[in-house]
Amino acid sequence: MTEITNTRLDDATFDAERREVLQTWSTGPDVDFDAGVRLQEALPEAKRFPLALSRADAENRTLLQPRAGVALLREHIVLLNGLAPHCDVLPTTIDAYTRHNRYAEAQEGIDRSRAAGTSLLNGFPAVNHGVDGCRRLVEAVEKPVQVRHGTPDARLLAEITLCAGFSSYEGGGISYNIPYAKRVPLERSIRHWQYCDRLVGRYEEAGIRINREPFGPLTGTLVPPFVSHVVAILEGLLALEQGVRCLTLGYGQAGNLVQDIAALRSLRKLAHHYFLNAGYGDYQLTTVFHQWMGGFPEDEAQATAVICLGALVAKQARATKIIVKTPHEASGVPTMEANQAGLKATRQMVNMIADQNRVDGPEINAEVEIIEAEVHAVMRQILKLGRGDIARGAVEAFRVGVMDIPFAPAAANLGKLTPVRDNHGAIRIYDAGNVPLPRDVLAWHRDKIAERARAEGREASFNMVVDDVRAISASKLVGRPAA
Repeated sequence: MTEITNTRLDDATFDAERREVLQTWSTGPDVDFDAGVRLQEALPEAKRFPLALSRADAENRTLLQPRAGVALLREHIVLLNGLAPHCDVLPTTIDAYTRHNRYAEAQEGIDRSRAAGTSLLNGFPAVNHGVDGCRRLVEAVEKPVQVRHGTPDARLLAEITLCAGFSSYEGGGISYNIPYAKRVPLERSIRHWQYCDRLVGRYEEAGIRINREPFGPLTGTLVPPFVSHVVAILEGLLALEQGVRCLTLGYGQAGNLVQDIAALRSLRKLAHHYFLNAGYGDYQLTTVFHQWMGGFPEDEAQATAVICLGALVAKQARATKIIVKTPHEASGVPTMEANQAGLKATRQMVNMIADQNRVDGPEINAEVEIIEAEVHAVMRQILKLGRGDIARGAVEAFRVGVMDIPFAPAAANLGKLTPVRDNHGAIRIYDAGNVPLPRDVLAWHRDKIAERARAEGREASFNMVVDDVRAISASKLVGRPAA
């Protein structure tokens, strides 16, 4: 593969690649871009994801969205219609075989699910159901539908679902590689996602707005806010260059109220800074807050408390949308009833605090300043490494550890950055690895960690990190040693 660059794909390159992409599975040739444009044009306002987001943002409302997907079309429609009364926008979570482009095995899963009378896949195999099946799904529900998955190469999935009337598409070349894949070259996944973004750009040029949402939580395990912010900004810039104009940037709940509120508030400000400085002005920007993505308590009441904490933070931080979890997160794929319970608990919390004063204070402002300093330091180095090109800079930054995502499986990730919680549960940097954080910021992190070490009467060590990873499932936030 030639060196990746952040340049818009020209028509000849895109069209040649498109012919190949649409031949990778039997449902691909059914894709007709012009028919997709007509279908998208005909969608009623109630089914347009970008419109739902823009209205919620303007009215200071927070939309609720679950995660859900099963193998068979009829059952998936029943599932989404069962969730629709309790949420504002709908998901279609894609199965693991499709995420890895293993469509033959996904088809076997569909066939076995039909024989068994229940879903034997952990999501909806949209590529196998094809444009016709996905179109019937969009027609059968009354709210906007988004594709949620985890795919390094999501080109055919994008072609089929957008042609069928899905109006939002999640993921990105970094966020759906480093946390999800082991040996996919970062250059390859970024290039494949440039195709997806160029496809969305073509719909935009045809007068159809499609929402794009990079995946914010990454590994969902002790991810410092600046790490997920940098990835979101990079993927936003990559998408804008290909013609995307409707972006939703995300952040995954870390657990500390002050840090989480500061993180989500800083994300929008930082994104505007880098988007405008790069010369992009005509775009729609919203935010999404992911409720806790780590290990959940097995007890349903305790799990519901975790859900409610996320709802409170998201509303205080003025998130446009919340990705809602369920009380069954610790036990496997949630039932419809568990999904409904998570949505009801989140709705109750959001409604209770909707009219309350926005939480502010010096602690939140201090966290915002720290996050901004960290993001600017890393982005400066990425731009330097890429000689002004953020695609090239991102690849090089991961190679040398300037960017580093904790606990990610990818070989492209150096894996030296080590986070730990401080005495109040905020995520701090135990070992920065090769990430070029300012000296005063690193000293601030060390002081916060030392404060916890004194409180617990032990030396700061990697044992704290291990204890923190396990803490929430044991009904705590900070992994304290046993008394």
